[in-house]
Amino acid sequence: MSANAEQHGVDSGSLPHTVAAALPQIEAYMATVVRLAGAPPALEQAMAYATLGGGKRLRPLLAWHACMASGGAGPESLPAGAAIELVHCFSLVHDDLPALDNDDLRRGRPTLHRQAGEAMAILAGDALLNHAFGLLADRLPPTLALATIRELADACSRMIAGQVLDTLGFEGDPDASEWDDAARLERIHRGKTGAMLVASVRMGAMSSGSAEPASLKALTGFAEAAGLMFQIVDDLLDVTQTSEHTGKRTGKDAEAGKLTYPGVFGVEASRRMVEEMRDTALRAVEPFGEEAEGLRQICRFLAVRTR
Repeated sequence: MSANAEQHGVDSGSLPHTVAAALPQIEAYMATVVRLAGAPPALEQAMAYATLGGGKRLRPLLAWHACMASGGAGPESLPAGAAIELVHCFSLVHDDLPALDNDDLRRGRPTLHRQAGEAMAILAGDALLNHAFGLLADRLPPTLALATIRELADACSRMIAGQVLDTLGFEGDPDASEWDDAARLERIHRGKTGAMLVASVRMGAMSSGSAEPASLKALTGFAEAAGLMFQIVDDLLDVTQTSEHTGKRTGKDAEAGKLTYPGVFGVEASRRMVEEMRDTALRAVEPFGEEAEGLRQICRFLAVRTR
């Protein structure tokens, strides 16, 4: 455990107990959501493999604790958190395909296309994405459903755009010719990784029914900083940890020639950036007092996680 982890009482290998207490309800809800998708048996099995096979459930947890920070009860965030997690799992399934990242390992198991074939992986990803929006439409009051569907759609668009830039580069973008690698890197990951984390926090807060514009703005600032920090840590893990430890192939970004924070700034500077982003995120939720303690604990965990 790092000195920073010890200072804040955070276990770098697992989420804080007070944050993770919501996981049983989240897991049960996710299982119900997949079962109620109405998919043919083989497709349902593939969807379950992609969504119920582990993972930190970071996005539903962020939604849960953002809802609480906004004066709501955690379970009110379950439809929003589950919808975001479905989209996240869709993105992982498709990212792992041979045409994109060509990964064989995810969460310590074979990726879905290795387990069930490429055709089923593509179709299961499609089904997860579609089901996410149907879930919001079916489980939320009309006004909240419309707002969260719009939020999720915008985040999906930014995530896909970031993935295009990360995978295919900036060719054809007239503005990109003036950017250095640092600017390109931030543009990629505020979309590819950050957009869905921001949506998790915002949709969770919206689920409370009492989030004011000023509160949403502050929570957005928290999520933007935490999301960038998450990606920097991810890049650091790719060069400092083994595949056996992380449960997915490491060293792949360097092999693919992708822009990464350690590659652009170096390992030590990247670690300092993690601390800066952590502090920025924590300052953003200071006005929320004790109600935002769950978000603070998640932020501190993300700064020191080792997988």
